[in-house]
Amino acid sequence: MCGIAGYLANHGCLPDRSLLRPMCDRLRHRGPDGYGEFFDDQVALGHRRLSIIDVDGGAQPMGNEDGSIQVVFNGEIYNYLELREDLSKKGHCFATRSDTEVLVHLYEEVGERLPEYLNGMFALAIWDSRRQELFLARDRFGKKPLYYSSSVPGTRFCFASELKALAGMPQFKGTVSPRSVADFLSLSYIPDPNSIYEDVFKLPPGHSMTVSNPGSRACKYWEPTFATDRIMDFEDAVDGIRTLAADAVRRRMVSDVPLGAFLSGGVDSSAAVAFMANQTTERIKTFSIGFTNKEFDELPYARMVAERYRTDHREEIVSLSIHEMLDTLVEQFDEPFGDSSAIPTLYLARMTRQHVTVALSGDGADELFGGYRRYFYGVLEEQIRQRFPEWFRRSVFRIGGRYYPKFDYLPQVFRAKTLLTNLAHQIGDAYFTSMTAFRDDALAAVLAPDLRRQMDTYSPRTSYRERFAAVRHLPPLAQMQAVDLQTYLPGDILVKADRATMAYSLETRSPWLDYRLGELACRLPAGYKLHGRTGKFAFKKAVEPEVPRQVMIRRKMGFAVPLAEWFRTSLKPVFKETVLRPGMERYLSLREARRLYDQHQSGVRDQSRNLWNLLLLSCWEGHHHQRDSQWTAQACTARR
Repeated sequence: MCGIAGYLANHGCLPDRSLLRPMCDRLRHRGPDGYGEFFDDQVALGHRRLSIIDVDGGAQPMGNEDGSIQVVFNGEIYNYLELREDLSKKGHCFATRSDTEVLVHLYEEVGERLPEYLNGMFALAIWDSRRQELFLARDRFGKKPLYYSSSVPGTRFCFASELKALAGMPQFKGTVSPRSVADFLSLSYIPDPNSIYEDVFKLPPGHSMTVSNPGSRACKYWEPTFATDRIMDFEDAVDGIRTLAADAVRRRMVSDVPLGAFLSGGVDSSAAVAFMANQTTERIKTFSIGFTNKEFDELPYARMVAERYRTDHREEIVSLSIHEMLDTLVEQFDEPFGDSSAIPTLYLARMTRQHVTVALSGDGADELFGGYRRYFYGVLEEQIRQRFPEWFRRSVFRIGGRYYPKFDYLPQVFRAKTLLTNLAHQIGDAYFTSMTAFRDDALAAVLAPDLRRQMDTYSPRTSYRERFAAVRHLPPLAQMQAVDLQTYLPGDILVKADRATMAYSLETRSPWLDYRLGELACRLPAGYKLHGRTGKFAFKKAVEPEVPRQVMIRRKMGFAVPLAEWFRTSLKPVFKETVLRPGMERYLSLREARRLYDQHQSGVRDQSRNLWNLLLLSCWEGHHHQRDSQWTAQACTARR
């Protein structure tokens, strides 16, 4: 795992060597073990290394024999040994044991088709001096980040693993995108390909890009195909999942440095630990955190798995403190990020890194195999929706949803407002409503008038609706999964995992996001994923022999934090000082923000998610300006 950065010089200019090192230094947390750089008359490539494979021989940038191909790479290639063997048979010679060198020679063989051959997590950049082209690629699910821009003064094109490496460049404009502000307040993250800045973008998952003198061209080399295999026998599906799962875990256990696993006490991480233990005689190192608030504590279930597989288990009990992690959260994520489970993830990563450099996680199984409760409710709503004519739904259900009280503090059975609202809409609109914090009228009310005008007619709902329109031919469950794989997985789950762990120079690997498992999951009939109210049905059957029954049947618990309580206690002064200040008037209606705050304090309505998004936007805004001032001062000092 590493950090990469680089740029193409303006036409007729040599690269400014003073730019590259500061870019990479801002990525030092991603790669504290070394720095490397490459320059020629057009390109500058930089690399911060976290040594995992071939510690002594895998330094980057790395080139071919004549130096005409140069690569910088962030990630791991799990099938590199097979690729290396095949390339050796074709006459390629290798000087190291690293997976990076495989990329160089494979590119010589197949060119821009390179990512199609890779099983791994990666963001990479290859300079081909013969073609005078820069080639970029990102892995299929978007596990590794890659930002780029064609609008940074002094460069023709630049890229980096994290936004801070670009935002710190001299004369970086940093124009905030009103649409991205709206997307964040709605979704709690900014979906690909956009960033918080107008002229900086994320290369989407499963995409590559080639930049040359005439311009740039993007290519989608992979996307999940939801073509249901209706003749697939259920037992064959279970056996296929089990076989691929074991192989995916085996491949992710290759490491020249200490390796372990997160163990939350849920099915997905427990299964990963079980498959690890089945493939080695050594004790697996496992890591869990528990909370002083037992409502959020999963340690008893984690211990069941640790005891069953006799792991070298470590736990840490934490009293979740927002004050301890808020600055880290804002600094590491670079743009507003509102998934509050990032806080316990930071605690877990910090503790784990004290003992290992690599950790396996259970990310991805819910999205691929249908594990979220919202999938069940989305399918159920669609079944109900189909029983009523559209005119009835749009009139009766819409009126019911508008006037039914929002009983946030009552049991679920009494909260019919969202259900009635969802039934009045098509599945895409209903799913957007279920997934979002601020939406429609609430979003318009909290945004500053000038910001709304700059957005013109843009609406996060419209953008979401367009994504669903592109997959409307699919069954309901597949539609929701397809959109999650474009938005929620790469924009929220994988961003959280990457930034929280790399903040402490910890590499995480996600076996359930092996693309072969993903392709199998997409072929499964809906009934193999959702079976009654049981999600991940086939996946659970595949791992059932390995996981304690108490873990298998327990109610799903997220990595939650007590936001509602915090906003009535420790976050009260923070919210007032950070959100309700004059500097935020360019983004927010402070009158509406205060109304939401007062409503939460009164107990009438739980506004904690909305307040959290407002707080994170405001914290980012303050940090954004402070950081820009510091970097400008540093750049001026460096030039003297």
